[in-house]
Amino acid sequence: MRTALVLAAAGVPVLPLRAGKVPFGNCRACTGNACGGRPNMKRPGSCRCPAVCHGWAAATTNPDVLTSPAWTGPWREAQALAYHPGGAGLTVVDLDHADAVAWARATLPTTRTVATTRGEHWIYQGAMRSANAVRPGVDVKSCMSYTRWLGPGSGTMARLPAAVRVLVEREETTPARGEVVSSSGRTEWDRSVATGCRHTERFVRTGLERGLALVRARTESGAGSQAFGVAQFLAAQHTTCSGPCGLEALGWQVVAAAVSVGVPEPYARRAVTNGLSGTPAAGRVS
Repeated sequence: MRTALVLAAAGVPVLPLRAGKVPFGNCRACTGNACGGRPNMKRPGSCRCPAVCHGWAAATTNPDVLTSPAWTGPWREAQALAYHPGGAGLTVVDLDHADAVAWARATLPTTRTVATTRGEHWIYQGAMRSANAVRPGVDVKSCMSYTRWLGPGSGTMARLPAAVRVLVEREETTPARGEVVSSSGRTEWDRSVATGCRHTERFVRTGLERGLALVRARTESGAGSQAFGVAQFLAAQHTTCSGPCGLEALGWQVVAAAVSVGVPEPYARRAVTNGLSGTPAAGRVS
């Protein structure tokens, strides 16, 4: 909390993260967004809940909120600190592994960098729309997103370049091909939706559970990219089936796993849809 108060004083909205490095769950009144959501969310609501509800949308620079009784419990249980880049007028390019870092060094303007467990955060001055899995191992976190605070980093912060903006714009405007994950089909996979699948139920469930475990393990970063890879792998197992194989139901379970570790649902849906259809969603920009 002491670090949070220092950041808040500098104009950086912050919030605690629980075990697994994800936001605390909503209180009973806010569960399922029954409260209508906070005013700063994509669909503005009137929620004024004093608790740490609604993930990134709860991030604040108000010291009275940060030290309030409603936040005392979460601070006591917190495993990490997060901040809302967009709220601070920043954009974080989250590079999840060495190949992604090498791509950034060859492609993007140098800026302030922060080392992560497996890669780096490149921080730019300027806010934009967030998106996950814009290319292999690369997520863009700014508005309506959160990022772990791992220290101030090093280097001079540069202005947000067009090269970062175009990553998200191309990811957004390129239509997915093939089977699409539909919001009307949020069901778990079972044999009843896979009447044309040549695989045993045990084979499908084993592959699915292993994939879900990979997504859930990406609690620090890269869950969107992992969801894309898992969806692509699952779809590849059914290329010789006569169908239907229930890929839509499999996809929704991958989306749910990604959302559970902090990936915004629209971006999780896009990554999984592209993975199921074989579209190289994370590699369109060279």
